Amino acid sequence: MDTSTINAPCGQIQGREKEGVLLFCGIPYAQPPIYNLRFKAPQPMVVFSEPFSALKFGPAAPQLSGGGMTDSASVRWDEDCLSLNITTPKQAANPTDQGKRAVLVWIHGGGYRTGQGAIPWYNGTRFALNGDIVVVSINYRLGALGFADLTHLGEEFATSNVNGTLDQIAALQWVRKNISAFGGDPARVTVAGESAGAFSVGTLLACAAAQGLFHQAIPQSGAAQHTLPSEAAAKVTERFLADLGEEDAIGLLAASPEQILQAQAATSSHFETGAGAMSDLGTTVAPFYPVHGTALLPTDPLTAISQGMGSQVAVLTGTNADETTLWSSGSVSEEKLQRITQGLGAETALATYKTTRPDADLDDLSVALTTDHMFRIPAIRMLEARSPHNTNNWLYQFNWCSRAFGGKLKATHALEIPFAFDNLDRAGVDVFIGPGEKPQHVADTMHRAWTQFINEGTPGWPAYNLEQRATMCFDDESVVQDNPGQVEREAWSGLR
Repeated sequence: MDTSTINAPCGQIQGREKEGVLLFCGIPYAQPPIYNLRFKAPQPMVVFSEPFSALKFGPAAPQLSGGGMTDSASVRWDEDCLSLNITTPKQAANPTDQGKRAVLVWIHGGGYRTGQGAIPWYNGTRFALNGDIVVVSINYRLGALGFADLTHLGEEFATSNVNGTLDQIAALQWVRKNISAFGGDPARVTVAGESAGAFSVGTLLACAAAQGLFHQAIPQSGAAQHTLPSEAAAKVTERFLADLGEEDAIGLLAASPEQILQAQAATSSHFETGAGAMSDLGTTVAPFYPVHGTALLPTDPLTAISQGMGSQVAVLTGTNADETTLWSSGSVSEEKLQRITQGLGAETALATYKTTRPDADLDDLSVALTTDHMFRIPAIRMLEARSPHNTNNWLYQFNWCSRAFGGKLKATHALEIPFAFDNLDRAGVDVFIGPGEKPQHVADTMHRAWTQFINEGTPGWPAYNLEQRATMCFDDESVVQDNPGQVEREAWSGLR
């Protein structure tokens, strides 16, 4: 094994060469959040007294497998999970290297309950080789351990409802202090993520404590709408403590991670009702998400962004055409569609979709409605909120359809990730894209746009504005369209 040692402000770190780049795995960016640090804000690491061996990925945050296409496998996890991974060009280890490379920091998705930075789809090798980019992927606390609102139990739990977000900020602070040693430029950081990773990016955009830690953002299939109001979080916590069978700090700190995960699952099951509104919470946001109405997030992210927060950051965002096929199951009846529509408060929108899609069956209408409600419309609203403050906004839509499962997935949730990373040859991607010739030409186009944005601040098509609404549509033939889906977009005006 060819190894390489970097001298960073945090200490010496030993990595290895892999696939023509340097890989440093499992680097801790904060102290282990265990024992008396459980439910507390991340604490800084001390400088390594001996060279740190970054040859193996660190464990994921505690989690239960979700049973879906992207989170079905169990993972190695531990409460000691606050680590990051770095992929950088080989020449970064040369003492004469000038560094100053653009940096991509990737935040994994998984509904704030599953996932890790070590997933092969997030492998940054192609960005390093094709774009001379330094790629960082991070782990952060998930579920109740990252976001349970325990603030009523005492000052030691003051940040319990946003600790996962504070972990992400701590990782960005580590990058700012140390990434130069790995050939990166701390003044050229793009933060990106998909699904809950994109929700995280939208939250960081709206968070005063994160300003200046990154300069560009790529939220993929997620925007600025997924935080819990403090009143809803309090209801979740009441149920969680009952499911855990503990009511005080002593019990919470003594409970095993497995007990916390089981209580978390029971609480989530109690409140979640599918694509409609959350039972008793008055919101479609799930339990154990970051909480606004807090010191870190005084207001919801979209409001903060509309007031100018994050306006110095350039944003490339977008969604997939058929996001919700990933968790659709069974045939949708007229009764179920009406239930979903009422839960979303979208009866007038559904009437529009029936007009614009006269040949769509009930399943197609359900997917179109829930995809727009959960993903497309929030992404557009985030750019609309930013428009008075910053014109450096770009929008895309991923339309290439998976061939898997007889084509039922279409352009589903998470499908775009291996295209953006140029990782169509990684484990599991072939199952997701289905049989037939590998759509490398689509990956080439998308990866080139991401690389250009990270390096140059523009993806290569016109910026988004409220008149033209230019949108890059990635498909077998990728083209820019002005104001696609206009009538359906306008149908959501005035709806939540």
